[in-house]
Amino acid sequence: MWSVVSTGEIPAGDRFDWYSDIVSSEVMPARLSCERPADFRGEAAVLDLGEVRASRFSLSPLRSRRTAAMIRRGDPEEYQLALLRKGATSLSQHRSECTIGAGDLMLWDTSRPSDNQMPATGGEVRATILMLPHDVLPLRSQRLDQILARRIRGDRGLAAILASFMTSLEEHGAECTPEELRRLSSVAVDLAAACLAQQLAAEDLLPSEVRTQALVQRILAFIDHNLGDPELNPAAVAAHHHISVRTLHQLFRGQEESVHARIRRRRLERCRADLADPALRGRPVGAIATRWGFSGPEVFSRSFREAYGVSPTEFRVLSVMPLRRERSA
Repeated sequence: MWSVVSTGEIPAGDRFDWYSDIVSSEVMPARLSCERPADFRGEAAVLDLGEVRASRFSLSPLRSRRTAAMIRRGDPEEYQLALLRKGATSLSQHRSECTIGAGDLMLWDTSRPSDNQMPATGGEVRATILMLPHDVLPLRSQRLDQILARRIRGDRGLAAILASFMTSLEEHGAECTPEELRRLSSVAVDLAAACLAQQLAAEDLLPSEVRTQALVQRILAFIDHNLGDPELNPAAVAAHHHISVRTLHQLFRGQEESVHARIRRRRLERCRADLADPALRGRPVGAIATRWGFSGPEVFSRSFREAYGVSPTEFRVLSVMPLRRERSA
């Protein structure tokens, strides 16, 4: 479960001071300032994954500074890797500075002085952050120093896969069991390490298990992005990633499902979502099956019934019934 704090029930005149006190006492000492404190709104939440934590923030523009004296007063000794979901922010740390926008990532070290400023004209800022203890990343601090306060584009390479993972973690993390969260903690560390190593052109310095986990995540992302291709199969997946089919199957021995099962399940999930979408009510069932890569209506209908216990047409009718009841009421 996400542990949430919000200014929502705090009197308007007290919100900024209350939020500042919460950050300094519960997160780490920092000096916050805001051009319009009377208008400030903020919400923060933390999800404990075990080895690492994830947090999400939604707040009015502010400035956050940490000095050496503040670090001596309190330091979680973490690297914090942020995905900006909305707005813009600028960070200065360790002789570097950057400005990032929605979809970008950036890294900072809580053990170094920093200055983080959100432009007052930029509106609400939203971010998802991985909080990674110094000792969990398999990269030397001297290496990581090179990419502190540097913009990392979140639309390419491993950064795009990491950004997608962080987005899913924010949206669905609360639904996971403690055991699932512990597994996600390991995935988070491996993806973050692989992403940062790629930025440093130092992938060869990563342990083999981290490189393997990063490859698996790249393969899963490739599958999800190509479900509509009827030629998508283990051989095509292996060829795209320059590995043999045998190696591909070996990679997935430790996963919950095979490559073939993953493709089938994700195609069925996309079809199920389309069948339940009122906006697609007029689209034929066969067209939906084709859109997501099924070779024919018979194969699709049989697979759908095996997975969900009803035919695609029956499922569509059942999903319409609640809407009809709402309209008649």
